[in-house]
Amino acid sequence: MIVEQIWTANAYRNFNYLIVCPDTGEAMAVDPLDHEKCLAAAKKNGWQITQILNTHEHGDHTGGNDDVVAATGAKILAHANAKAKIPNMDRGLGAGDVIKVGKTVELECLDTPGHTMAHVCMMSRTAQPALFCGDTLFNAGAGNCHNGGHPNELYHTFATQLANLPDDTLIYPGHDYMVNNLEFTLDREPDNERAKTLLDDIGDQDPNEALVSTLAMEKEINTFFRLHSPTVIARLREEFSDLPDEVDPKTVFLKLRELRNSW
Repeated sequence: MIVEQIWTANAYRNFNYLIVCPDTGEAMAVDPLDHEKCLAAAKKNGWQITQILNTHEHGDHTGGNDDVVAATGAKILAHANAKAKIPNMDRGLGAGDVIKVGKTVELECLDTPGHTMAHVCMMSRTAQPALFCGDTLFNAGAGNCHNGGHPNELYHTFATQLANLPDDTLIYPGHDYMVNNLEFTLDREPDNERAKTLLDDIGDQDPNEALVSTLAMEKEINTFFRLHSPTVIARLREEFSDLPDEVDPKTVFLKLRELRNSW
């Protein structure tokens, strides 16, 4: 499997992706907002885009669909419940569905509500697993729930699905918010030395050659995975004096998401 991460350099800091079968050159475009860059990358490498995968229905992920379809005839895939919001969808996806790209690439659909209620992530069935996670999981962060989502559902997605994936899973998010998210982690957990070191290392990185994290790294530097950290919990008590003596992970997650909304 070939993964081409495409930095859009737009105000929303989107990443687009091409997932390519190396044997056939067939490609799937993931959230191809910048259709010009996606089409140019495919042309340069001799790849043929045959499918489009929208992780969810927001316009900064679906806005390039029409142009890619016009240029390639690609089929549009997304969560089955997004059909009313994504025009001309060809295939509705549910948990466990498998998408094939060319002869050698298989991706398994995860139903991952939270950012929206019709959000999918795609997990590659490869020796080195990779997760294409849209706006559910970011490097060092989690998606917001402002436009059609719910933080309770996002917590359950993190706790029951993402946290249980293999630690060596590569993380391919829909946006580059890593610096801001690391700064939030350190605001919540100032003694997180791994986050400090990483922020120093990537603070001036070129998003065209962005660091690709792993789930193991996320568990070290992403505050939304660090729900048992004594420092995180102690810092929350400074903000929320009504927290019970024994605070559960869900409450920690929800309070962190609430703080991140206005941070």
